Amino acid sequence: MSNKTAGIHHVTAFVRNAQQTADFYAGVLGLRLIKKTINFDAPEVYHLYFGNEAGSPGTIITFFPYENSRKGRIGGGQVGYTTYVVPLDAFDFWKERLAKLNVAVTQTSRFGEQYLQFADPDGLLLEIVARAEGPASKWTFGGVPADKAIKGFGGAILYSTAPDKTADLLVNVMGLEKVGQEGAYARFKATGELGNLIDVNVEKMEPGHGGAGTVHHIAWRAKDDEEHALWRSHVASSGFQPTPIVDRQYFNAIYFREEGGILFEIATDPPGFARDEEPEKLGEKLMLPEWFEPHRPQIVEMLSPFEVRVLEEDK
Repeated sequence: MSNKTAGIHHVTAFVRNAQQTADFYAGVLGLRLIKKTINFDAPEVYHLYFGNEAGSPGTIITFFPYENSRKGRIGGGQVGYTTYVVPLDAFDFWKERLAKLNVAVTQTSRFGEQYLQFADPDGLLLEIVARAEGPASKWTFGGVPADKAIKGFGGAILYSTAPDKTADLLVNVMGLEKVGQEGAYARFKATGELGNLIDVNVEKMEPGHGGAGTVHHIAWRAKDDEEHALWRSHVASSGFQPTPIVDRQYFNAIYFREEGGILFEIATDPPGFARDEEPEKLGEKLMLPEWFEPHRPQIVEMLSPFEVRVLEEDK
């Protein structure tokens, strides 16, 4: 095993409201709701997955909508910005679209690239960059045509309380390559075409705290179960304390916290989201693992209904 991840598998965040989240990530950003399930550790809470047409690794953002959760504060030990990548000719489309939908945007530059930075309704920080690499999305929804659609992740900005240690882990454990340093950030590159450029603050950052509008963890890709087991051994032998392998139905997972405070996951690419739904029906039904299926009526009663809908501005 070469101990090199292809990049980000998924990002998981806390929000407050399922309908508001669907309106933003499907309605505004044009992503597909690819799985509607529950938090296996708290079945009264949805676990919602949004991505490209198939929920391919490197495109998936997931949410736990806790309706009465506290507001989080983004800071050290968290993902600061989640970066989305769009086709090269789509940057102006997104600039105009976000303005039309009254999403406040700041345009900035980093490492020679232009970014549109904005927040979702809970304050989760996002940005859009245009790049040639990475497969195009085939999904279209509302006012977002497929040729302008978000491809998936471009990467992320990690906020670390110990940036030198986070940088060392990215290179010497996760297998990324340091490719530059500019101003407040160092840049690291993974081997994949999506979710492959990671920026880390170079100065120590004060810790944030979890809650609505913050990322819970960032997950990295393992190509299969065999490699995943090797990753667990590799992480442990590197001085970290990975969890046992956990079955998340659509991938297997291990978790560990790196020394800059950020919770890392390593997740398998297979089996994917079509294991319990037809590809054309993804996200349409509430899917429960078999051990929760006998409790479906009680679970449904605890969950607030919501729908994926086209925004009025796009009708």
